[in-house]
Amino acid sequence: MRLTVRVRARAKRTQVTQAADGSILVEVTEPAEGGRANAAVIAALARHFDVPQQAVTIVRGRTSRHKVVEIAS
Repeated sequence: MRLTVRVRARAKRTQVTQAADGSILVEVTEPAEGGRANAAVIAALARHFDVPQQAVTIVRGRTSRHKVVEIAS
C-alpha cells in the first residue's frame, strides 16, 4: 500500500493523524537533520499500522515534508 504522508518535525509529541487534505500527517519529535526525522516517521508508521519497521519504505521525498511511503504487508 502506498500513502501520501506529510511530516512535521520537532513536534511536541509523535503521532499519526489524518490531515484535512486526506493525506496522513505524521508528527515526530526528532529534528529533520541527519535522517533522524525519517527514521522517526518510519517507526511511527510501523507502530500505527502494526507492521515491522522493515515493511515501511520512503519511496519519494526523503528530503521533503511531503513523502510517498510504501507499507508492505
